[in-house]
Amino acid sequence: MKLIDQTLVQTELDKLANADVFLHLETTNGAYAGHHNTGLPVGAFIRNVSIRFERGKIIGINPYRVGLKLEHGWVYAEGVTHYEIDEKNRLLLAGLNPEGKLAVALQLSREPF
Repeated sequence: MKLIDQTLVQTELDKLANADVFLHLETTNGAYAGHHNTGLPVGAFIRNVSIRFERGKIIGINPYRVGLKLEHGWVYAEGVTHYEIDEKNRLLLAGLNPEGKLAVALQLSREPF
């Protein structure tokens, strides 16, 4: 994966707006619990959910926040640091900690993962 190129990622989000796409979103302890040091394991995982977003936006300065405006709400991921557009033209976004471990992933595809 490469460090985020904000302009390139925004262009890819714009290409996927108003299209039926499949979402993969996950977090691990590093995304929300690590800075609290509570010892409480937390996480979230959603895969192959079909969504249609009106607008996608990447904002911030590394790490970034990526938001997808849906008809009745939002999907967003904070802490995004890296991206890849794979051989299937899927947009893969990830937040990696300094050790390279995954903290958050937001991935979009026109076909199921």
